[in-house]
Amino acid sequence: MTLNFMDPLPFQEIRIFGIEGIPEIHPGENIPALLFSRFSLQRGDICVVTQKIISKAEGCLVDLRTITPSNFAQNLTERIHKDPRLIEVILRESKRIVRMDRDIMICETRHGFICANAGVDQSNVPGDHIVSILPPDPDESARKFRKGLEGYFHIDIPVIITDTFGRPWREGLTNVAIGVAGLNSLLDLRGKKDACGYDLQKTLIAVADEIASAAELVMKKQARVPIAILRGYAYQKSEAGSQVLLRPPEKDLFR
Repeated sequence: MTLNFMDPLPFQEIRIFGIEGIPEIHPGENIPALLFSRFSLQRGDICVVTQKIISKAEGCLVDLRTITPSNFAQNLTERIHKDPRLIEVILRESKRIVRMDRDIMICETRHGFICANAGVDQSNVPGDHIVSILPPDPDESARKFRKGLEGYFHIDIPVIITDTFGRPWREGLTNVAIGVAGLNSLLDLRGKKDACGYDLQKTLIAVADEIASAAELVMKKQARVPIAILRGYAYQKSEAGSQVLLRPPEKDLFR
């Protein structure tokens, strides 16, 4: 089939824009204002923001020179070859250690996320001794960011805050949603019919994670593209946040 440029598309189109030119973020920075000066948001857009710049703006940074490692952190250096001060920060950000092996710490954060090093990260943070930690309440951070956008653009823009997680049994990292405001993180298709007329019984789509992962395609970590705008997806409005994405322990076969 040959399409004329002006013909209506016979399929759904979703566009993703990576916002370039965002400067280094410092504590107290007004990120919605920076976005307002660089891009024109439209009704129906979804704003995807990396956790790193949210943590920087909120001052979620730790100077390792101020950290005195505990005896436990010191002892772990024999098994996990990391700076004991870094291990101490990871322990403070963790609810529990899920697994330690091959110089890797898999932890459950205070938020309930399962990830490497409890989200403590040294990448894209200026200063040899500075690490970033996750925001204390990523959903609240997303709500504040959404409110900030509304103040500048005068429209309601859903916000997803992302972080990069590994995945069991699969190589490679992918973005996931750790903070959500204004859209339903899950698309519940249970009870509906599939294309062949069968009842769907278990189909619960992690929409916020899928949007986060898609946005990562244009969010170049090495080129300072910490914000992406996704346009064209018909999302469901919701104030439920990201916690609905966390599987309860009683339903988790791998705990």
